Amino acid sequence: QVHLAESGGGLVQTGASLRLSCLASGRSVSRYPVGWFRRAPGKEREFLATISWNGDNIYYADSVKGRFIISRDYAKNEVLLQMNSLKPEDTAVYYCALARRSTAVTDAALYEYWGQGTQVTVSS
Repeated sequence: QVHLAESGGGLVQTGASLRLSCLASGRSVSRYPVGWFRRAPGKEREFLATISWNGDNIYYADSVKGRFIISRDYAKNEVLLQMNSLKPEDTAVYYCALARRSTAVTDAALYEYWGQGTQVTVSS
């Protein structure tokens, strides 16, 4: 069984940075791509970034490209999301998810395992 746990959310001001962590546990989790998503109040779930199992393939949504950076720490089974230049519209609950696939994917429907989420609030 795979378990994902996000942390690192909080309340920050516009322009600040946060680093979210996704700790993964379970069999062979380092062999699969991990993605970050978010859901803002009243909006659909939104893809943000994903990284393949070996880090060779990384994809970002246009809304965060140039501001967010996804990375993996294999020693800790951790996937990080560095978020810079935060804006009020980045306010949402942020989730990490794991897809038992060989390549990184951006479609949320292809991710089988999800964390509980961490709240990020950006004040203006």
